[in-house]
Amino acid sequence: MLYLMIACRALLAGVFLIALAGKIRGRVAFDEFVASIVALGMFPRAGSTAAAYAVLGAEAVVILSLALPSTVLLGFAAAMALLIALTTGILAAMRRGRRAPCRCFGASATPLGTAHVARNLVLLLAGGAGLTAGAVAGGDGAGAHPVGIALALVAAAVGVLIVVRLDDLLSLFTPSVPPR
Repeated sequence: MLYLMIACRALLAGVFLIALAGKIRGRVAFDEFVASIVALGMFPRAGSTAAAYAVLGAEAVVILSLALPSTVLLGFAAAMALLIALTTGILAAMRRGRRAPCRCFGASATPLGTAHVARNLVLLLAGGAGLTAGAVAGGDGAGAHPVGIALALVAAAVGVLIVVRLDDLLSLFTPSVPPR
């Protein structure tokens, strides 16, 4: 259970770190993130800007909580709450027929859709697994063998890569129609 907790902790921290970095890497990236929230039609422009800052703050809280041994369980809970909020937002926008580009990790032209909902649900499961494993094994990872830690971190790194590049991976298997 300890290594499962370590892998889930690293996976979620890595995903949210890359997500945060993609949104704050420059003014244009942040403006595109806000524009994607505006396009979803959830809030007016000012509300979308506030929502963007709230997402950035929540991502930072998740990252810091997962990084500190004393707050790992809180970090899992915060990650799960944020994922539920983001997934609910995607589903609500899709129900209204609004499909803005996913700016989850920075620039992307892929509209939000079922793949993003599925991705978030998998991350939500990782949060639940990490929370459960952390509660059983203890949240600090003390007593772990270095090889076990290394394997858990490699597994998490592969997971982060898959999550972050999901749009690109899916485009490899999606037939494209040439423009007319």
